Amino acid sequence: MTSSSHSAIRKVVQMKEPSDEDNGTASTPEKYMLQLFINGATLRSHNAITNIKAIGENELAGNYELEVVDIHQKPELAAQIELIALPTLIKNFPLPMRRLIGDLSDKKKVLAILDINTQSETGQRS
Repeated sequence: MTSSSHSAIRKVVQMKEPSDEDNGTASTPEKYMLQLFINGATLRSHNAITNIKAIGENELAGNYELEVVDIHQKPELAAQIELIALPTLIKNFPLPMRRLIGDLSDKKKVLAILDINTQSETGQRS
């Protein structure tokens, strides 16, 4: 992983732009708002970023916004949010807010803990 990939204090990756068809109806899936707090350009940080992006693309069909925050650049934010370990993923929306610590390599565990309804699950529900 290059140092340029973590050069910004906060990076926002918006994977899907809302379309004119998105009018806030119940049939429109909610956009997931995620924050990933990392500890520099470590292997665990890289793995966490890679894993959550894969989950976002494959399970959420790009319907998410991911903010990556390197606590080396913003240590006061880690204290403010009361982080106890890194990497930490926080799902801010839809509620309830959820936190998950680790490199996010266990996809089923990540989906369950964050209460993420995948595309295949939402298609099966009536």
